[in-house]
Amino acid sequence: MTDAITITVPDGTFQAYVARPAAVPAPAVVVLHEVFGVNADIRQTCDELAAQGFLAVAPDLFWRQEPGVDLRVDTEEDWQHGLRLYLAFDRDAGARDIAAVVRTVAGLPDATGKVGVQGYCLGGLMAFLTAARSSVDAAVAYHGGDTEKYLGEVDGLTAPLLVHLAGEDEYIPQAAMAQITAALAAKPNATVHSYAGQNHAFSRHGGAHYDAAAASLANGRTLDFLKRHLA
Repeated sequence: MTDAITITVPDGTFQAYVARPAAVPAPAVVVLHEVFGVNADIRQTCDELAAQGFLAVAPDLFWRQEPGVDLRVDTEEDWQHGLRLYLAFDRDAGARDIAAVVRTVAGLPDATGKVGVQGYCLGGLMAFLTAARSSVDAAVAYHGGDTEKYLGEVDGLTAPLLVHLAGEDEYIPQAAMAQITAALAAKPNATVHSYAGQNHAFSRHGGAHYDAAAASLANGRTLDFLKRHLA
């Protein structure tokens, strides 16, 4: 079953897509979108998590700029629209918003109280920042752009963190990936996987660089990780 919830923060309110599992109460996963907003890809990710027994919630991170963003990944117009939103996005405010989502979701009647965050690109960075700045039970980051700029916050990580990097990511330089891997190597609760030969967003449903084998491997690792830490 899918529906929506309203999240309230000091600055206002915003919506979040919700996919509910067959059996509740359930552990929750807050799914953090790319530059395209809560679009078909993110909703499908939530639906798949719900099918695996998680309460999946995808908040509208762009609500301060343009509520209800739902962009396609296969048109230049939507790419440019998403890029403009990405460049203007307030990451600090976003991290506070996500922390509010986590607190709200933990208290839902259908939730067990255990909450993880899972993000892609912009959402991957925000998953890292959320785990570093607030309380979550687990965090998963797929190809989080600009993560290397925030590695000074690694010491704030207390929750288990799983990071997926595309070996040939056209948006994250090799040097940046090396910095991320090195910084997290000293954290016993952090695991980094790199997928050789893969481009950015290799796990995006229907994406130009979707790779079924790499996506299956990454998503299988994510599922095992979430089940282990949110049980």
